[in-house]
Amino acid sequence: MSLQLVTDVHTEINKTFPKNCYLVRGTYEYYHYLCDGFDDRGWGCGYRTLQTICSWVKHNYNDTQNVPSIRDIQKILVELEDKPESFLGSKQWIGSFEVCLVLDKLYDIPSKIIHHHVNKGDSLENILESLCNHFENFGSPIMMGGDVDCSSKGVMGVHVDGINSKLLIVDPHYVGKEVSKQFLCRKGWVKWQPLKDFLSSSFYNLCLPQVKPKCS
Repeated sequence: MSLQLVTDVHTEINKTFPKNCYLVRGTYEYYHYLCDGFDDRGWGCGYRTLQTICSWVKHNYNDTQNVPSIRDIQKILVELEDKPESFLGSKQWIGSFEVCLVLDKLYDIPSKIIHHHVNKGDSLENILESLCNHFENFGSPIMMGGDVDCSSKGVMGVHVDGINSKLLIVDPHYVGKEVSKQFLCRKGWVKWQPLKDFLSSSFYNLCLPQVKPKCS
């Protein structure tokens, strides 16, 4: 089935991005709950963020692989023996580590994993330099997940502004057919999220695919 998904949804949030911004480079498609007719509400956000990253790989680096379905992703993780057979067809969520495994298997792309324990006093400001360097050196989307804040997020950019620094978040939890860039930004599915708005009681894992667009 050929999907007609909206691309590059972050470009609408600011017609002119502020200074000290570091952004994703290249085209990607916005995958979200139910976007392909498969009902993954409540558990599929990690898969959807992974699919968004895979679409970026397809557009910018390797167009020989189609974006995997949720079942394809589960099958890969079972074949890699990361998950038991019972995982196939289940509603178990995945996080940044599983995203790393699938990207490596499908595209031979390594990823950097950042573990950040906000609940142990680590400020998210401490990872800003790593994220800025990633967007400067690679430009690929980042997967962000956590424990207390277990909702997967796509990170498409960073705005460095001291205590007012923000991450550019593309949220896969949207359910609906209205997927214009303007609508998604207006409703907050694409937004600049201040670091102070992330949960201080959570830890966060981030998967940074170490690949850059071939055109860069």
